[in-house]
Amino acid sequence: METVTEPTKSKLKQAITGPLLYLFILGDVLGAGIYALVGKVAGEVGGAIWIPLALALILALLTATSYAELVTKYPKAGGAAVFAERAFKVPLISFLVGFCMLAAGVTSAAGLSLAFAGDYLKPFLDVPATAAALVFLFLIGLLNARGVKESVRANVIMTVIEVSGLVLVIVLVGLMFGRGDGDASRVVAFNPEVSPAAGVLAAALLAYYSFVGFETSANVAEEVRDVHRVYPKALFGALLTAGGIYVLIGLASSIALPADELNQSSGPLLQVVQATGFGVPDWLFGLVALIAVANGALLTMIMASRLAFGMAEQSLLPAVLGRVLPNRRTPWVAIAVTTVAAMLLTATGDLESLAETVVLLLLFVFISTNTAVLVLRRDKVEHKHFRAPTVVPYLALASCAVLLLQQDAGIWWRAAVLLLVGLVFFFAAKWVASKARTKH
Repeated sequence: METVTEPTKSKLKQAITGPLLYLFILGDVLGAGIYALVGKVAGEVGGAIWIPLALALILALLTATSYAELVTKYPKAGGAAVFAERAFKVPLISFLVGFCMLAAGVTSAAGLSLAFAGDYLKPFLDVPATAAALVFLFLIGLLNARGVKESVRANVIMTVIEVSGLVLVIVLVGLMFGRGDGDASRVVAFNPEVSPAAGVLAAALLAYYSFVGFETSANVAEEVRDVHRVYPKALFGALLTAGGIYVLIGLASSIALPADELNQSSGPLLQVVQATGFGVPDWLFGLVALIAVANGALLTMIMASRLAFGMAEQSLLPAVLGRVLPNRRTPWVAIAVTTVAAMLLTATGDLESLAETVVLLLLFVFISTNTAVLVLRRDKVEHKHFRAPTVVPYLALASCAVLLLQQDAGIWWRAAVLLLVGLVFFFAAKWVASKARTKH
C-alpha cells in the first residue's frame, strides 16, 4: 500500500472559485450540442426525446463520479493522463490516454470553429467559412493566453446567455401549451421504424455528446481553490443542472413540433421558437447559438492547453510545453501549439464527423479513468477526498462498452488513424531521449 502526501504547491495560479468552477463545467456541457442535436435525437427515438437525454445524464454521472474521486485525490493538471500514469505505471498507456484527450479537445475545437463560421455567422458577417474559423480560433487562443481568470469570467457571461436562450425556449413553449397549442402526446411517442429500446439507445449515444465536457474540468484542478471540497459539488451540480434543462428542452421540442420536422432542421431550437408564434427575431436566437458555440470552444481550448501542460510536467510530452508566462502564469507554449493543431484540423472534416470522433476518443479516456479509480483504491492520501461507491466505476465501464458498440466503422477508422499519429509521436520522443542519453 502506497501513501501519497499532500500535493506540492502548483506553478499555476489558484484563481477558480467554486461558483466559477460550477459555471465553467455548466458552460462546457451546455455547448453547441443541444442546439444542434435535438433534431437528430428525435430522428432516432421519435417524440420521446427526453428519455435518451435522461439516460445520457445517468451514464455521464457514472463516469463523473470516478472523476470526482480522482481529481480530489490527485489535483494536478493533466487529468486522465495523470490518473493513468499513477494507476498503470506504463508510459505508453499514460501517453495514449492523454493523447486521446488532447486529440478529442483540439478536434472538438476545430468542429466548433466550423460551426461558428457556418450558417449562424452569415446573418452578421458573410465571409469565407475557413478564414472565419481560423480567426475565431486565433482569438480564442489570445483570450486563453491572457489568463484562466479572464477566460472563466468570459465563460460566466457566455454561460448566462446560453442558459437564457434555453430557458427562453422552455418558457415560450410553456406559454404556447398554456394557450392550447402544441401536442403533449408526442412526448411519449416512439419512432415506429425501430423498437423503443433500440431507438432510445441510438438516441442516447447522440445525447451523450451533449453531456461530454465535464471531464475538461479535471485539467484545471491545479487552478481551483480548495479543490477537495469544491470540485464534487461543482461537478455534480453542473451536470444535474444541464440534465434538467435538457430534459425540459426535449419535452418542449416534442410539444412544439413533430419529430420528423425536428429531424429535418439544422437549427431545431430555432424552429421550435418560430413554432411558438411569439415573434422572437431569428437573428437574436442565432446570436445566442453563436455564443454557445464560442463558449464551448473557449473551454475546450483551456482544457487542451492545460492537458498539454500537465503531460509536459509528467514528461509525457516535450518539456517546452510546460513553459508559462512570467506575469500571467499561463502555459503559453501549450496554448500556441494546441491552437495551431485545431486550426489544421478544421480542414479534415465537417462538424458531424469531428463530433463523432470526439465521442469515441473520450470513451477510451473514460474507460481508462473508470479502471484507474479501482486500481488506485490501494493508494492512501493524507488529505480528505471524495470516494465513489465501489459499484459505480463498474457500472460506468459497462456504460462505456455499450456506447462503443453503437459507433460506426468509419468513426473507428478515423480514431485509429489519430491514435497511430499518437504512437508515432510517442516512439519518436523515446528515440530522441535515447539518443540524448547516448551522447552523454
